[in-house]
Amino acid sequence: MTEPLQILPISLLPQYIIEFDPLLQQRFEALQDSELSIENFSFYTSVSAVFSSKIEGEEIDLDSFIKHKRLGVHYQPDYTKKIDDLYDAYLFAQQNKLNAQTLLQAHGLLTKNILQPLQQGAFRKGKMFVVTKDGKIEYVAAAPDQLNTEMQKLHADIETLLSVRLSFEEIFFFASMLHLVFIKIHPFEDGNGRTGRLLEKWFLAQKLGEKAWFVQSEKHYYSLHQTYYKHIRLLGVEYDQLNYEEAMLFLKMLPESVIIQ
Repeated sequence: MTEPLQILPISLLPQYIIEFDPLLQQRFEALQDSELSIENFSFYTSVSAVFSSKIEGEEIDLDSFIKHKRLGVHYQPDYTKKIDDLYDAYLFAQQNKLNAQTLLQAHGLLTKNILQPLQQGAFRKGKMFVVTKDGKIEYVAAAPDQLNTEMQKLHADIETLLSVRLSFEEIFFFASMLHLVFIKIHPFEDGNGRTGRLLEKWFLAQKLGEKAWFVQSEKHYYSLHQTYYKHIRLLGVEYDQLNYEEAMLFLKMLPESVIIQ
């Protein structure tokens, strides 16, 4: 990777490549769709939607959602509607190129039952804090007057990365880094985590094809969700003082999700 980037840090890339598991590309290329998938139902899209939602505290199990989507089993609407919306956002991503406009559209889809209409697919107007259960500020996101500039930089980097040839290792590095930088910007009122995890996989799919949608990264993040959040927190509390030299543990989680699959 020789093209200059505007916001994505690359200082960890050489070490990341050195430590990259040589078996990962072989494992990735061996991925196949599930036999449970049919014309109007994608098993791995269900896995993504369910476990990305569970990371955010939604109480649903994969078996119930599969019965709902594949067999038409009816549950109370509150049980499935947010996961249905995220499922639709993943389908949208599978059918569209990743860019600034389509990312906003995907956010609009996945927040249909989370945010008010004017907040769906729109940057937040106010400050954003992430607060612990005991009321302590855990993270202060990018200020509102920074959002347009930071997101323009992010999308400029996405456009650059999509236009150049990257090694397999570089693709995984930048997918994870896009995920991390996006959630640190935290551009929306809600749905940032869901969108960040979708962005990561969307980028993978744009570079590596449909097998990327079979990667169970969201399931892996959920199985280690305390570790997932711990690795995100390692970078620091204030957006303007983030230390991306502490990102390696987070960056390794996406390839781990392929190796253990």
